[in-house]
Amino acid sequence: MSDLGELDRPGTPAGAGAWDTRSEEWLSGAACLSDAGQPPAQREAEADKSAPDTAPAHAHVPGRRAAAADPVKALMHRHRELCERAVDPLEIAAGLEAHGVTDRTASRFRHRDVFSLAEEMYARVSRDGETTHRPTPPTALRLRADWALLTLLPGALCAATLAGLRLTHGQPRLITAAVGVLAVALGIRAALSRGPLAPKSRTPEPGSGIWIWWLVAYAVLGDGLLRVAVAGGPDGLPTGATDGGPWPLATAPVLALTLACAPAAWSAHLFAARVRRKLVASRGLNEFTSSVRPLLCGTFALFLCLLTALLALTGAALDEPAAYAQALTLGALLFLARLLTAHGFTHAPAVVLIATATVEGAALATVFASRLPGCGFLATSVDMLVETWGPGSVPALACGAAALTLLLHANRRLTRASAHARSDGAP
Repeated sequence: MSDLGELDRPGTPAGAGAWDTRSEEWLSGAACLSDAGQPPAQREAEADKSAPDTAPAHAHVPGRRAAAADPVKALMHRHRELCERAVDPLEIAAGLEAHGVTDRTASRFRHRDVFSLAEEMYARVSRDGETTHRPTPPTALRLRADWALLTLLPGALCAATLAGLRLTHGQPRLITAAVGVLAVALGIRAALSRGPLAPKSRTPEPGSGIWIWWLVAYAVLGDGLLRVAVAGGPDGLPTGATDGGPWPLATAPVLALTLACAPAAWSAHLFAARVRRKLVASRGLNEFTSSVRPLLCGTFALFLCLLTALLALTGAALDEPAAYAQALTLGALLFLARLLTAHGFTHAPAVVLIATATVEGAALATVFASRLPGCGFLATSVDMLVETWGPGSVPALACGAAALTLLLHANRRLTRASAHARSDGAP
């Protein structure tokens, strides 16, 4: 618990005289976090050393008597930076909740909930302190046009790359594939650097992008490699062909996933806008949490429906199997991971992505390791999955379990008011 607990601790004066210096410092919030871990005897000794021996019993300490009668002012002093940079009371409420203030704590400040306490702090910040310049929210229309166009870039570059692969052969095809992969990677990076899917408070976990690209590469190459590996291959390197060959590619799911960058960004924007409205309408933390949960699940379902439509279109356009199971589970995993990252929760998505990529890599490794003498048992489970449900069952199960884990985690994290505090660059 943060130092706000110091403000909640009741205290009774020892006599009819004035408050002593240490009690007034405690009420006004002057006691710092470092003092909270010291033993009471040590804190009393330091207070006795710092206090003059000849101080009068009823000495007046400027500003502290007012703080004793106004605990909200003491709380504002403790969170002065939060109050000064807030653009609305909702941001103060989110910051207080992040520091551990609950509705029960707010009742000790004579408020029914955290939201009403934040409204008073927001209304009083310009009167109790210096008038500060409040940053104005950026123009939503200009930012929306900016990132909306960028989200269409990955799908356009991927479609151009696939068209080049179908029109070239031999070495020109390899060059086209290399240039296309680089262009799509840069396009995705540009699309995710702005808008509602861009990180706003923290940087992503180091190395998490590597595992994302591994999952995307497996969606292109993994199923074909696993199928030929179980059959005893492969006999050569991939040629870029999608129909036959020693190592066929699956391009329809990847094209659908790159095109889904736009629906993912718009779904996240819709979720953020509706959450802001829920913050205005809610009058308590529990009420806000219960209203955001179905909104999060609805946004997630909306993205899956749009991704399903894109898979059907790309499968028909490229005349390939749509691979609904593996593409939908991978898309759900990437969407939830990015949504959590955009709201500042980076650790759990990185761990889940690493675990998923490890499972897929281990499935391929066991098939090749089973060819060693006496190691045939290693590929038993993978062989059963491939024979029963096909090679796509491996990524579908791995990504499905990971997406379900992140969905449960998002239902705990993204339903808190502190996860939706507006930043200066918010759309």
